[in-house]
Amino acid sequence: MTEILNLNNVSLSLPSRAGLVEILKNVSFAASPGEAIGIIGPSGSGKTSLLMVASGLEAVSAGKIEACGFSFDGQSEQALARFRRDNIGIIFQSFHLIPTMTALENVSVPLEFRGRSDAAEKASEALQKVGLAHRLTHYPSQLSGGEQQRVAIARAIAAGAKLLLADEPTGNLDQDTGASVIDLLFEMKRTSGATLLLVTHDRALAKRCDRILEVRDGHVSEGHK
Repeated sequence: MTEILNLNNVSLSLPSRAGLVEILKNVSFAASPGEAIGIIGPSGSGKTSLLMVASGLEAVSAGKIEACGFSFDGQSEQALARFRRDNIGIIFQSFHLIPTMTALENVSVPLEFRGRSDAAEKASEALQKVGLAHRLTHYPSQLSGGEQQRVAIARAIAAGAKLLLADEPTGNLDQDTGASVIDLLFEMKRTSGATLLLVTHDRALAKRCDRILEVRDGHVSEGHK
């Protein structure tokens, strides 16, 4: 397989009080295994929506998407959810950790959903990789913002995701903490061999990727490094 993600003439329109609003317009691009792609553009340009359709969390209005050899076309919500569980790791700006679960439990849950009997062991290994071996039994409220995002990264990589989708992952962190989290994210991508789509407002950060896509007014074009 030469491409792990392929969007072909994808459009997304969503209803509003004023009628349908075109969010994405005839978007086409492909990502190769192990590639890092920085996605930049003004607020409201459609960057997050691009990740939403690439993960099957938002159904496209037109066009076709294929990821990891799986076509999204005509799939049920259940089939798409299973696909995400087995292939995609998503890292949000807000960490989306379950507050009543420890770091270990937060990372274990997706593995348990996959029926993994070694869920706790794999979760522990992932947390060790992100430098949180000493925080396994801590709850999100007991962790700093940077530590919570590290838990989220561990959760994304623990199940062996082939695609990592990161939406402004340092948006809630201070500059130094954010820089260390980004370093970790790129290291985890490198060691896992996953493909990374990174939405960011920071062009300097996007330049760390193999290439840049620029989103403007729902259109996507190749950006300059």
